[in-house]
This record gives sequence, structure tokens and C-alpha cells, in this order.
Amino acid sequence: MSSNTEKSEKLRLDKYLWSIRLFKTRSLAAAACDSGKVKQEGSQIKAAKQVHVGDEYDVRTEGRLWRIKVTGLLHSRVAYSEAIKFYVDITPAEELERLQLQRQASSFHTGKRLSKVGRPTKKERRDLDEFMD
Repeated sequence: MSSNTEKSEKLRLDKYLWSIRLFKTRSLAAAACDSGKVKQEGSQIKAAKQVHVGDEYDVRTEGRLWRIKVTGLLHSRVAYSEAIKFYVDITPAEELERLQLQRQASSFHTGKRLSKVGRPTKKERRDLDEFMD
């Protein structure tokens, strides 16, 4: 019975970050830890580090920088509505403002080609060829 209690006390950082849905896969969470995108008090930490309630982490994901505080240990992946109960987002307001400005600036150009702009369609190409001859 003590081994079951011990298991509930220990939780790897990569598994925790995956279970609270900051990363799609556990291997992505582990890779982020190994590449220095997860920090505790400014220093890089490894994926195998044990997570404890009250710990604070800086996590850089694709789109944003998170600052989270652990409020509970979650051993398996659950729905988002349940997962958010196991951490508190304490990201500074200036980071959230920067993210908001970045989203507004990128809304003008999404990277997709505009409709009816660019290479001609097959029909337009035939019409051009006919016109040129």
C-alpha cells in the first residue's frame, strides 16, 4: 500500500506538462525540457524532475510563454476543463499584452494565399493562351 501512496506523490515534469495539456504529446514536453524551454526560478530543468504542489515554472510553447503554479498533481491526461484545475496561470500582464498585440498584428497576414490572387486557374490559363494567340 505504501508503494501506491509513493506513486501518487511522485510525478515527472514532462508527464505533468502533458497531462495539463500544455503539450500535445509527452515526447514534445520532454523535448521542451531538454531544449531549455521549461525553467524554474530562471534555471533550466530536466524532464525527469519531480513536480510538487506549489512549484512555479516558466514554460515556452509554440505560441506563448506560460508562467504556471502547480496546485495539484495530475497523473493522466484528462479533458481541458478538468486539467485547468491542477495549475494556476500566473503569467505577467505585460506578457499577455504582448501576445495580444502579436495576434492583432498577425491577423492582417495569415500566411495563406488570398482567394483569386496568384497563379491563374486552368480556365484562366486557357483564356490567356487563347488571347495571346
